[in-house]
Amino acid sequence: MNFIEARRLVHEYIRRDEEGNVESIQTALDHVDLDIEPGKFVAVLGHNGSGKSTFAKHLNVLLTPTEGTLWVDGKDAADEENLWEIRKNAGMVFQNPDNQIIASVVEEDVGFGPENIGVPTPEILKRVDQSLKSVGMSEYRTHSPNKLSGGQKQRVAIAGVMAMEPKCIVLDEPTAMLDPNGRREVLSAVQRLNEEKGVTIILITHYMEEVVDADQVFVMDQGKVVMEGTPREIFSQVETLKQYRLDVPQITLLADELRKAGLAVPKGILTRQELVDVLCRLY
Repeated sequence: MNFIEARRLVHEYIRRDEEGNVESIQTALDHVDLDIEPGKFVAVLGHNGSGKSTFAKHLNVLLTPTEGTLWVDGKDAADEENLWEIRKNAGMVFQNPDNQIIASVVEEDVGFGPENIGVPTPEILKRVDQSLKSVGMSEYRTHSPNKLSGGQKQRVAIAGVMAMEPKCIVLDEPTAMLDPNGRREVLSAVQRLNEEKGVTIILITHYMEEVVDADQVFVMDQGKVVMEGTPREIFSQVETLKQYRLDVPQITLLADELRKAGLAVPKGILTRQELVDVLCRLY
């Protein structure tokens, strides 16, 4: 069974005037169909306004479909009776960690989620320890979040979601406000959770370099899924990605330019080492 199943999913943002009359309708999701298997690391790419963040909010039932159906862990997201169960199993990490860190001490913030869902105190303490260890933040457990860097705050936010022991974590552009070091910290923590804990990861991003290690990539444009495949399959189509106003990893672009110049470089080069190995074999 797939963890996520979307069938002809539609979401419309409706703007009304003061009298309640419809002024405009913006279609953010336009009949989206996709499946995500449990335990996978999945990336959703798209430029600003492509619909990817709207899709992310459906996975945690912050939004409900205008049309179509969405199943999360086998539960219909449109059924209000499934609301809390879905939110327990599909945790959400937002772009700005300050929007979801509420306590004055790191370990108290991480324990807030499980306490809210009625987890016994001894179990909460155990989960806080495990979650902070998973994201490499154990030594900061008694620190104030206000004194942490952006990357450290985001790792605390991820630990807070992990402490609720969800089956899936949805990350909505979690590195958009971070410097390169912070981005590496967060992505490393997310990859460990996926590989070591088997947590399904759904990463919403527009940074191409962040999806190189994903199992599956979906590309969105104007509310539709326009491309689907492995990172290598997606990044082999450099010109198509440019049509959707997306970049490719710098090393992939370099390899593409070398191929255009006549070198026998294969499509879909993803890492610097791959390109080095190819060039060493050629020369």
